[in-house]
Amino acid sequence: MQDNINSVVSTKDGSNTLFSSRYNQHYHNPDDGAINEALSKHILPTFQFHENKKELKILDICFGIGYNTFTTLYYIIKHNLDIKVSIYSPELDGNLVKSLENFEFPKEFEKIKHIIIEVSKNLKYEDKKIKIEVNIGDAREYIKTLEKESFDIIYQDAFSSDVNTELWTKEYFDDIYKLCKDDCVMSSYSVATPIRLSMNEARFFIYEYRPVKRKITLATKTKKDVLGKYIDMDLKRERNKDAKAIYD
Repeated sequence: MQDNINSVVSTKDGSNTLFSSRYNQHYHNPDDGAINEALSKHILPTFQFHENKKELKILDICFGIGYNTFTTLYYIIKHNLDIKVSIYSPELDGNLVKSLENFEFPKEFEKIKHIIIEVSKNLKYEDKKIKIEVNIGDAREYIKTLEKESFDIIYQDAFSSDVNTELWTKEYFDDIYKLCKDDCVMSSYSVATPIRLSMNEARFFIYEYRPVKRKITLATKTKKDVLGKYIDMDLKRERNKDAKAIYD
């Protein structure tokens, strides 16, 4: 269990996030808003990519305050999607997850309040359409225990590589790659060249997508038509000899 000192911060869309004194970063960009960030950077592009699937298995790195997971449920309910979703998520700070029962989430989450409470108390929730499992501990160790080639979507949403380097390295993405189905898509807020190189050296194909005002990265296991613009990482290497991937 961690015991980070976090302070509540109100964001532009009215939803609350936290500022982590441990990592000296916000969990979400206050100018974007926690819900808007989850939707635009992760849920909308990946769900559009898999718009014809009736069942999705998602890996949410890392759980944090739960916005990516809970906004996924909010999005499914709001749009009355006939879909079954299973979400697995590592999180280092067990005390943070416990505290979510009393966290002031936005009105959009009222219909899933019972799910939030269940997850905060028991680290899991399951009904006929929804399965959530949160694992408290080291994400690098956790992902090695998951079923290979079983995930449709990866939300790559750890703190930045400046403070959370271990979740952005080539070796980390090697392990993520093993979890992906052939048609898996990974979303990330990071557009930094070293991180894209780390993904690419782990054999991912890289795409740039602008859902709203900020660009994001989408990565796939096999090259295919995808949302956004294909980024030729070999050409990037040729043009920028000093650019390097991040390694353990």
